[in-house]
Amino acid sequence: MVLKLAERMQAIAPFRVMAILEAARAREAAGHDVIHLEVGEPDFGTPPAIIEAGRRALAEGQTFYSAAQGLPALREAIARWYADRYGADVSPERILVTPGASGALMVALAMLVGGGDEVVMADPTYPCNRHFVSLYGGTPVTLAAGPESRYQLTAAMLAEAWGERTVAAMVASPANPTGGVLTAAEIQTLAEVCRAKGGTLIVDEIYHGLSYGLDAASASQVADDALVVNSFSKYFQMTGWRLGWLVVPEALAEPATRLAQNLYLCAPTPAQAAALAAFEPDTIALLEQRRAEFARRRDFLVDALPRLGWTVPVVPDGAFYLYADVSAVTDDSLAYCARLLEEANVAITPGLDFGSYRADKHVRIAYTTGVDRLAEAVERIARL
Repeated sequence: MVLKLAERMQAIAPFRVMAILEAARAREAAGHDVIHLEVGEPDFGTPPAIIEAGRRALAEGQTFYSAAQGLPALREAIARWYADRYGADVSPERILVTPGASGALMVALAMLVGGGDEVVMADPTYPCNRHFVSLYGGTPVTLAAGPESRYQLTAAMLAEAWGERTVAAMVASPANPTGGVLTAAEIQTLAEVCRAKGGTLIVDEIYHGLSYGLDAASASQVADDALVVNSFSKYFQMTGWRLGWLVVPEALAEPATRLAQNLYLCAPTPAQAAALAAFEPDTIALLEQRRAEFARRRDFLVDALPRLGWTVPVVPDGAFYLYADVSAVTDDSLAYCARLLEEANVAITPGLDFGSYRADKHVRIAYTTGVDRLAEAVERIARL
């Protein structure tokens, strides 16, 4: 039987990092010691207080649907987080708790993007951002962004690229795969361009909390009309709990809720109850210790990678990735990553996952393992 797929599937490219992860696990099953630097998942476990809160929720029978917007107590806790951390006034009514940041992106783009509409974003960028636009019948417009703009979209680039069908721009800060961070002024000027053009700014902030030497500014501080995506996955280290949130302008709270009701009913209730413990002082203290460890790993790699012939054109200010230029040793990063896995048992991600601009000359390294293992990975690659 031949099944006919919808035309939209032609725009959905494979996520190569997942194939690399599968191949790496197959090598482990065959007895090889693989160093995983490919998947964007913290190696630290979920903080104990969050796990215990989840256990209590299950024991108390909190296993039923919540409201589509999320548990009121969690939305209030997130609102306090914005007030305390950013000095931003974000009412709980503007917050929608979602099944991961992916759920938030689905709601945001479903509200804004129709057939043939365009969304502007940087190249490189997280691939699912492009694919969600395509899924809703839109066209992702990717603009080459290099070290001169810290791999970020600028207001000038956005203004020049804005067309008749453009409805939104999407940026990430800190960004995947580059770790680049936008300043408050940069976010504000991007929002001003969108506002002047009659469009909307979407800001992916899922790596907030993981920045080094600075605290990343939130769009909630400077642009009440922006849509802000965040997640409990990265800083709070709850990847498998599948929990995120979306901040919307007040005028979009009702349509966002209506979409949530139809797309997924609600985020997982036990995960929401567990996440209430994410904001406790002891939890934050532990997470800050872990942030310092990520900074130590970053600094080690920035010093170590040049001996491999790799360069790091922009030292990342956030997330837990390095986007390295490997053009001195290869012009085919996909084949290079395959060779590193096969011959050195080191798994990293080719730049092709994140766009097309010089992607064959870049790789992404996720420093989601300890410095000792990072040092071993460098030694293995050096021996090749």
